[in-house]
Amino acid sequence: MFDHRSVRGLRAHAQALAGGAREASAEAVVRRVFAIQSQDATAADLGVRVRARDITAGAIRTAYEDERSIVRGWYMRGTLHTIPSDDARWVLRLLSPRILAASSRRYQQLGLDDDLRRRADQLIRRVLAAHGPLTRAGLTEHLTTLGVPPDGQAPFHLIRHAALTGILCHGPQRAGEATYVLLDDWLPPTGRFQREGDAALAELALRYLAAHAPAAVEDFASWSGLPISWARRAWKLLAESGVITEYGVLTMITGRPQELPCPSDTPDVRMLPAYDNYLVGYRTREVSVPAAHQARVWPGGGIIRPTVIADGLAIATWSRGSGARSVNVDAFDPVPPQIQREVDMEKDAVFRFLKPTP
Repeated sequence: MFDHRSVRGLRAHAQALAGGAREASAEAVVRRVFAIQSQDATAADLGVRVRARDITAGAIRTAYEDERSIVRGWYMRGTLHTIPSDDARWVLRLLSPRILAASSRRYQQLGLDDDLRRRADQLIRRVLAAHGPLTRAGLTEHLTTLGVPPDGQAPFHLIRHAALTGILCHGPQRAGEATYVLLDDWLPPTGRFQREGDAALAELALRYLAAHAPAAVEDFASWSGLPISWARRAWKLLAESGVITEYGVLTMITGRPQELPCPSDTPDVRMLPAYDNYLVGYRTREVSVPAAHQARVWPGGGIIRPTVIADGLAIATWSRGSGARSVNVDAFDPVPPQIQREVDMEKDAVFRFLKPTP
């Protein structure tokens, strides 16, 4: 029923990346797409920028630090994402037990036994209550009093453990560096959503489909990091409630348009940051990136390069150069003048966004 072009258009529009779709604020972007990949803080900001209308880095920082409407933490697949703040607790309760279980071998390798992790959690809670916000280096200094070596991965995994157990989350930046704060101090005592068990599982799947459909159950499993059996249960729960409709292997939210309005004569060009969830939100890649060029986007070693898309289709990768206004675009094929004009406008927008405030 769906060909690659229609699937791509619907997915890109759902992600506010095509059809002229843009949101007015950082909070609105994150609510629309539910999660922004945030391993790299600058890439996360660029992920909001590309989906927003004339937003500044300062406005995004305001959403994180003053409004506290969005929050950065370890969620899907145990990796850093930015999600709506009032979803943080129920998503953490749903996902963190599996992430912690999957981390057990790494804890053993680092000598972080149950007792040490418990004592580290208690120490982190105390020092953040007394001295927070603290950077990773600041927390590491305190963790050394438990005999934790300051070098290597042990401090990071203990900080992440405290996040996964609901003790801390990312707080304000200090001189461009992330800090950590107590979750219960930073965010409202209760979010709008109090979901548990199957209700939480079904809600996560629904949020995923709202931002990624048409998609398959395997795509949801890949994005969330949940077992395929859990993903299928989520699909079953949604199907029984009538909120989704399945078209072969692909699923849509019931009542959503199955095709976009007539496309504009002008392609919608966007410059995605590294690790953007439009590229990692699915099990396979061929809809968004031509097979012949996938190795240029995913060169190996866990790298996902910044990518230029036109109406949702990848046409180039890009990088920041050393010059003041240097943004380098490496096109897969010769770019028609009409698209080149849009690429140049996006390059200027990226430059303005990244330009330091005087």
